[in-house]
Amino acid sequence: MERWLSPWGDYCYAVLRIVAALLYLSHATQKLFGFPGGHAVVGNHLLQAAGVIELIAGCLIVLGLYTRYAAFLASGEMAAAYFIVHIWNGFWPIVNRGELPVLYCFLFLFIACRGAGPLSLDQVRG
Repeated sequence: MERWLSPWGDYCYAVLRIVAALLYLSHATQKLFGFPGGHAVVGNHLLQAAGVIELIAGCLIVLGLYTRYAAFLASGEMAAAYFIVHIWNGFWPIVNRGELPVLYCFLFLFIACRGAGPLSLDQVRG
């Protein structure tokens, strides 16, 4: 199995980076513009700030531009989301519905450590 899959590892990583960032970006567009499904957050400055971070970091990670910085910022934002919003409903993520922020936090931390990889503007920039 390794012989067949290993040559594709870097490209699969790039697809993971792009898909995760697009999903993360959809949280930003939902908070800021009410799309897809829902309504824009009005009057909650903390959620609006989170939406701006998600929008900027999500776009940068999708493009693979300044990926390490953007992913590190996104990872921190997701850790903050867990401890600001979810922790009050119980410690365990499965109980407090915080699985997604925890998963994003560690995924973006991994991306920050590994870099953009192929299919990225960071690679083009050298």
